[in-house]
Amino acid sequence: MKALAVSAREEILKTIRRHLPEASPLPSHDGPWIEYPDPIAQFSAVLEMIGGQCFPVRDIAAVNQVLESLPLWNSAEKRLSLIPGVGESNVEWDTIQNPHDLEDVDFAILPAEFAVAENAAVWVTDRALRHRVIYFLCEHLAVVVPRSEVLSNLNQAYQRLSFTEPRFGAFIAGPSKTADIEQSLVIGAHGPRSMTVFLVG
Repeated sequence: MKALAVSAREEILKTIRRHLPEASPLPSHDGPWIEYPDPIAQFSAVLEMIGGQCFPVRDIAAVNQVLESLPLWNSAEKRLSLIPGVGESNVEWDTIQNPHDLEDVDFAILPAEFAVAENAAVWVTDRALRHRVIYFLCEHLAVVVPRSEVLSNLNQAYQRLSFTEPRFGAFIAGPSKTADIEQSLVIGAHGPRSMTVFLVG
């Protein structure tokens, strides 16, 4: 019986190999990629359209001023900030060994390396984080990005990525959402219920 199964598998694989499509060259990445005269404005508009909010601010002091005006921050019982000088964190990050202990964080303020105006995505890594899951477990997510690191398009973003060693990286655009059920959009279905981006500089 086992021999028959192996033989059938080999026959299937041989048939697939005989009918493989012809190889074609990879498309060129050269060409006109979209460029925005004001990437900050484009990023803000797209982020708002997909359910987030953006605050271009001058410095860390301005971030704190905006935070104090946000009801979600003021009502958060468990706050975590991994940005020096931003917010008052009451989660003992350095003592947490099990990432499951972060499941009840209400509001997290985390770093992002750069942002993309085309789709309002931010690139995050675990370079400075022990528990990368915090980006997806917190109820409300805020990220801080240098204002100078807002790119126009994803082609520019891909050129910034390098994977010379095993590591985590992800693009995050807006709060979690789904429209799988009856094509009805639900915000905060399986991750952060809100996303705030501070563009600092």
